[in-house]
Amino acid sequence: MKIIYVLWPEINYSPTQRREVLLDNCAPAILQIGVNTLTMNIDDEHSQVKSPAPKFYRGAPIVATASVTFADALEKQKEISQLFISAGFKVGAYEVDVSVYKDYGDNIHFRKRDWVDGERTPSAVLAVTLLSRPKKYVHAEWMRRWHGKMSPGSEAIQPRARYVRNVVLSIAENSPVFDGIVEEAWPSAEHIRDPYKFYLAKNSLQLIWHMIKMVRLVTQFHQLHKIRTVTMSEYFLKTDFDKVAADNMT
Repeated sequence: MKIIYVLWPEINYSPTQRREVLLDNCAPAILQIGVNTLTMNIDDEHSQVKSPAPKFYRGAPIVATASVTFADALEKQKEISQLFISAGFKVGAYEVDVSVYKDYGDNIHFRKRDWVDGERTPSAVLAVTLLSRPKKYVHAEWMRRWHGKMSPGSEAIQPRARYVRNVVLSIAENSPVFDGIVEEAWPSAEHIRDPYKFYLAKNSLQLIWHMIKMVRLVTQFHQLHKIRTVTMSEYFLKTDFDKVAADNMT
């Protein structure tokens, strides 16, 4: 079972302080609780790139997410939520069904993962997006539009290093309601800052056409004013990387 904890600020940490609190204090405590895997995405001092999506929503943006997998979910879910609350965050907890559309090394935009657990992912920026299903779409239709149209359509015109889709299955009590959580890694900060790189455009005409395509893709499954995207740094803290790397060498 995979749970994603979404964190909002209750204490006004600096980006560096936020990273230190989460990596130096919270992560070891979570590992001590006992989880199969742990990944943290943090809006820290290394990810100060303007989000590619405009902020139309009210309230503070999220500042981090933590993805964990474990078996005995309920007790550990509550324990980990309380840990983040004690560290100064408002917490939403979401059980998700994960599908990795593209992983590192699956396309020409970035290499296969070769960095160990604990290191910051060297692709400079991860964009984390919270999705809300428009009421006019039933879940099956929304999934068809997201997985069947948005994912391949955007893959064709954007240089993503990794694209992970998390469909929300259940929501912990008192958590804000969201239906999906997307993690998109980009090869460098310039791939977000430079619209020509962001849209794989060779000239201004192609840039305009790809931007129109992207707006069409997004609006076919979502509402632009409800999209919540924040740029973060990605930290794999406990994975099966060593085993996978060993298997690849044999």
